[in-house]
Amino acid sequence: VAVDSVFLLASITKPVTAWALMLLVEEGEVSLDDPVEYYLPEFRGGLRAQVKVRHLLSHTSGMPDMLPQNTELRRAHAPLEEFVKGALKTPLLFAPNTQFSYQSKGTLLAAEIVERVSAMALRDFEEQRIFAPLGMASSALGLAGRRMEDLVWCGTIAEKDEDQDGRSWGWNTPYWRDLGAPWGGMHSNGPDLAVLMQATLNGGIYAGARVLSPAAIAAMTRNQNAHLRAPWGLGWALADSIVWNSCGELVSPTTFGHTGATGTVAWADPERELVCIVLTNNRVADGSLLRRVSNAVAAAVVDF
Repeated sequence: VAVDSVFLLASITKPVTAWALMLLVEEGEVSLDDPVEYYLPEFRGGLRAQVKVRHLLSHTSGMPDMLPQNTELRRAHAPLEEFVKGALKTPLLFAPNTQFSYQSKGTLLAAEIVERVSAMALRDFEEQRIFAPLGMASSALGLAGRRMEDLVWCGTIAEKDEDQDGRSWGWNTPYWRDLGAPWGGMHSNGPDLAVLMQATLNGGIYAGARVLSPAAIAAMTRNQNAHLRAPWGLGWALADSIVWNSCGELVSPTTFGHTGATGTVAWADPERELVCIVLTNNRVADGSLLRRVSNAVAAAVVDF
């Protein structure tokens, strides 16, 4: 596969959504400690008043990973707005900030805050405020006019004989690829992701273009869940996170990154000044391949 091949990143999309929200935080448009209800008035009732914006990014909001009606919505090729409506009303799984549970729907609500506060579609906001300034020309939320045949297939050739649902709304369908899911719908390649990770290592700047402040980067890469012993930053998984990091066992404690279920991982080790990007279409459920490659990359650096 060519180095510039464009992959569906799956959940590496989540920290990019967090970048978008943090742009509004540093501009004084959003506060992480405001109730989500302040920005999304429909998100009310029960324990929802206790959900703060920061909980959406640290997987402590009590939101589910997927909606109960997830399959029905996808079968109907529902637009993203229908997922938002469901997320605003779905029951919380636990009292906010009392447990950790990896969840995509908190990221969806974070994206909805970005859209309402900025009055822009998230895909346009990210293009104008993140991808274009950093020169990430191969990155987009959704298809951005690309043809399906120009994208890397998700899964092995043997998996091309998918069932009816897979052919209708699976990862390799125009519907899913252009939905723009803020929890898993971003496309990119290795060089672009390397720029994003290096910009994060640099405190929000790359090649003279500052996209985020050092203060915002520090908050994103700092453990927000120490009280729960479930390490996570704001959008970013951390080296000791128990899920969705796949950065291996040899990285420094300050390492941050994220994994995608389509077979992708991106991480950066500040102590070694090392960035690792692995993009595959090998959907290995336990992440073993990504961890083993990550270990080899970490071990290769002996002079820093």
